[in-house]
Order: sequence, then structure tokens, then C-alpha cells
Amino acid sequence: MVSPKKCRFFQKEVTYLGHFISAGVKTDPGKIKAVVDWPRPETAHDHRSFLGLCTYYRCFVKNFSTTARPLHKLTEAKSNFNWTEECENSFNSLKQALTSSPILTYPRTDKDFILDTDAINEGIGAVLSQNIGNEERVIAYLSKSLGKPERNYCVTRKELLAIVKSIEHFHHYLYGQKFLLRTEHASLRWLLNFKEPEGQIARWIQRLQEYDFEIQHRKGTFHGNEDALSRRPCGESCKHCSNAEKKFGIETDTSVKVLTTTFVDPWSSCEIQKAQLEDSAIKHTHTQILEKKLNSADRPSWQEIAPESPATKRYWALWDSLHLKDGALYRRWESDDGS
Repeated sequence: MVSPKKCRFFQKEVTYLGHFISAGVKTDPGKIKAVVDWPRPETAHDHRSFLGLCTYYRCFVKNFSTTARPLHKLTEAKSNFNWTEECENSFNSLKQALTSSPILTYPRTDKDFILDTDAINEGIGAVLSQNIGNEERVIAYLSKSLGKPERNYCVTRKELLAIVKSIEHFHHYLYGQKFLLRTEHASLRWLLNFKEPEGQIARWIQRLQEYDFEIQHRKGTFHGNEDALSRRPCGESCKHCSNAEKKFGIETDTSVKVLTTTFVDPWSSCEIQKAQLEDSAIKHTHTQILEKKLNSADRPSWQEIAPESPATKRYWALWDSLHLKDGALYRRWESDDGS
């Protein structure tokens, strides 16, 4: 039995696990007030508590790992608790970032995703977004500190690492969906130009080939002209990249400005339609909706639906969210204006 005292129905907004959920998702104001009022940590224990709370909301903060890097250094095993000016700046920056954090929107399956990636000396970052209405709206941020070996990578490999790690992190959004990758993509062009790659480069190429995306050039300091788009952005002194070019061989074609990978969807519209018609829970619903949607008819009356199963009644309640595409039934989670 459900206790009415413990339930709230037909709410336009709710607070759940420290998140304020309405038309979008944002941080819980009560939790953020605790961050703002947090005094400067005097002990390692207090410091870890503050950092843990901030880390819980890292998906709302762009370049979180870079901002929090000085504070993370204090938690390392061999580190003494020595609060420096750099730590103080990081402490205050995190407070400011969380108090002004954006409202994250919900992902739309009928809109293409946009993934922006970037790499700096000690970390990588990414922003996943979609164009909804006339506005590009953020779905989530990614920020990751680099380990010591990765910090020794040249700028080419750091950019590539940012792309691979970002796509892997947002796999549940991007796999099977077409998306736009915006990056200073000289590094990715350089990677894909190898004739017979192996080792780390081959593994990275193999991972990327699982996804369907286009690359859009975002102008950066490393490639200001057409010729540079096919060359690595790091200098000629980089031994790793120079050895890779000699070992694997590299193409010199610079004519292609946008790269596209190929993804084969294992489910066709016909297969989805067939599976739906074989599903006893939605077969009748699918047929009714198919007929009425094709004829632009109104939702069936309750008298027609009353004798049907609970599953059919549920689909009846979701009528305005259901639509047909290539004969298959889909549920639309948001309207075109993002509401």
C-alpha cells in the first residue's frame, strides 16, 4: 500500500537527491547555501568534506577538475595540509561556480547532440549540448584531471585523449545517435590519416568508429590555415608524434574539411514496428494509434479504452507524447519549445 502522507502527485517541481527538478535540472539551493557558508577548511577532514560536496555537483561546473586541482592535491597521500593562496582561489572559485551554475536541460532523442572537447596541461573537459528552439542548451559538463603519465602527453595526444574520453563518458547519450563533434580537430585529422595504425592510436581509432559523428572545425591557435588541418598541432620536436608518422605512414590529403564516421543501426524501422505489433501489451494500442494518427484523428474516448488493459490505458494517457515515425511508435519526451 502507498501511504498518501509520503506521496506528492502532479508536482511541477521536486527536490530529489540534492537536485531541483522542474523543466530542467539544477542544484538544490539548500545544498548550495551550505557550500557558500562553508568556512575555510582548517583540517584535512573538513577539506575532504567540502571537496566531496562540490564533487557531487561537478556536472554543473565547467572545467571542474581544473578549478579544483589545487584542492585535490591536498588529498594526495604524501601531501601535507598546507593551505596556500592557490588553494584559497580554488576554494572561492568553486563557491562562485556553484552559486551561478546553469540549469541543465533534458536530452532530446529527436535532436542531434553537440559535443565540444578541449584539453589543457592538467585536464580535459567537454560540454554536451543540443539546439532546442533557437538556443543551444547544456545537458552536462565533463571535467577530468590527467594522471602524471597523461600530463606528459604532447598537445596532439591530449586533444585526442579529450575526444576519446568525452565520447566514452557520454556513451549512453551518443551511441546510436548522430552528433556533431566540435574541436580543434587538427589532431583528429592527423590521427585518421595514418595508413596502418597500431597500438594506442589503433585502439583510439577503433573506439571512435563505433559512433556516428561529424567534425566541425573550431578555430584555434594551432591551425590557422587549410594546410595545418592535416598536421599535428604540436611542434616538430615531439618525438612520439614524429616516430608515429615515420612508423605508420601518413596521408597528405587536405581536401576534406568535415569528417564523417559510419554507424550501422542494428534496428530498422520495420523491425521496430514488427516487434511492437508482436508485443501483446502495445499491439492493440499501436493499431489504434496508428489508424488515428494517420488520419489526424483525436484521441480515443475513455469509453473505448475503459475495457482495455492497464498498459493500453497508460498509452492512452500519453497520447499527446506519442508519435509515429516510419510506421513505428515513439514517445516524445519534450515539446518542440523544450518544455
